[in-house]
Amino acid sequence: MKKRNIAILGSTGSIGTQALDVVRAFPELLQVSVLTAGNNTDLLIAQALEFKPKAVVIVRQDGFKAVKEALATTDIQVMAGEEALEDVVQDPAIDMVLNAIVGAAGLRPTVTAIAQGKDIALANKETLVVAGELIMGLVQQHQVAMLPVDSEHSAIFQCLMGEQQNPIEKIYLTASGGPFRGKDSNFLSNVTKNEALKHPNWVMGAKITIDSASLMNKGLEVIEAKWLFDLSVEQIDVIVHPQSIIHSIVQFADGSMKAQMGLPDMKLPIQNALTYPSRQPNNFERFNFLNYPSLTFEKADTQTFRNLELAYQALRDGGDRACVLNAANEVAVGAFLEDRISFLGMSDLIEATMCQQKKIEKPTLSDLLAIDRESRVVAQNLIGKL
Repeated sequence: MKKRNIAILGSTGSIGTQALDVVRAFPELLQVSVLTAGNNTDLLIAQALEFKPKAVVIVRQDGFKAVKEALATTDIQVMAGEEALEDVVQDPAIDMVLNAIVGAAGLRPTVTAIAQGKDIALANKETLVVAGELIMGLVQQHQVAMLPVDSEHSAIFQCLMGEQQNPIEKIYLTASGGPFRGKDSNFLSNVTKNEALKHPNWVMGAKITIDSASLMNKGLEVIEAKWLFDLSVEQIDVIVHPQSIIHSIVQFADGSMKAQMGLPDMKLPIQNALTYPSRQPNNFERFNFLNYPSLTFEKADTQTFRNLELAYQALRDGGDRACVLNAANEVAVGAFLEDRISFLGMSDLIEATMCQQKKIEKPTLSDLLAIDRESRVVAQNLIGKL
C-alpha cells in the first residue's frame, strides 16, 4: 500500500498511544503528520520529539507555552485550543484522521476532516451518537471512507467484507459485562469508582471504563452501529461474552453467521483501520483456542444496567435524543469520578435530563451543538436533586 499520512487526534490517550505502537510497527506504511492532546503536555512533547509531525495541538491553552518551548528547536508547528483541532486536519498532506478524542468534543474536527476529503478512522463513538445521520450523509457526499476502530464495529466491518450484496438479518454486539457482571442493584448501590475502574479484560481510559461498567459504552455502540451499517433498532442485539474473544457477530438473511475473533487488544482493530484494505503481518500475540476451552454468552441485564435500555430508547425516539443522552452521560460519569453521584445515580441523572429536554425532531449540526451544551447544564443542575 502507498505510505499514508495520518493525523492522530487524542494521541496521549489509550487509543492514541496504541495507534502510535502500530505506527512504530509499520514505519514504511504510516507517517504521523499531526498529534493532538487535551492536557497531557509531557507525553505530547515526547511523542512529537519521536515522530516529528508537521504540527501538534494542545487543547488546553495553559499548556501551550510548555509545548512551544520544548519543541522550539524543531520545525514542528505548535497550536492550542479546540478550534485548532479543526484547523490542523485541513492540511492537504493528511490522508487519514484517526479520531481518538473522548466525548462529543470529537464531533467538529470530524466534520471538518470529512469536508476536506479525509478518510476517517473513528474511535470517537460520540461523533455518530450525537450526529450519526448528519455525519454519514457527509461521508456519502464527500466520498470518504469511515473506518471503525472500536473492536465491535471493526469486527462487523470485517465480517461484511465481500458481503455487500447480502442482506443483514441481525448483528450481535458482544459485551464483556464489565467488573459488575451478574451483580444486582443492591450491590451496585454501594460500588466505588475504584471498583468500577477495574475492567476485567480491557485497558482503557477512565471515562470509557466507567461506561463499560454501566453498559453505557455498549448502548453508545448500539447507536453507532445503527448509523455505520444502516440498520434498524430491531437488527441490533447485545449479548454478554465475558471472555471478550468474539468481538461481534453478523447474521445474514439465510441464517448464516460470521464472527470476528481475537484477543482483547485494540492494536489489531487500529491496524485494520490504518492499513485498510490490506492485512499486514505483525508480531502481535496470537489467539490460542486451547487457552480458551470455553466461550460463554449471557443475556444483557437491562433492568439492572439501565443505561443500555436508555440508549435503545434514545435510538427508538430519534431526533436529538441520543445527543441529550450522550451529554448527560458525560456529566454523570464526571460526577461519579468526582464522588458527587452514585453508580446507579448516573442512570437516574441521564433519564431525568432526557425527560427535561424538549425533543427536536430534525436537528441541524448547530442545533446539536447547542443541545449538547444545554443538556450538560441541565444535567449539572440536577446533580444532588434526584
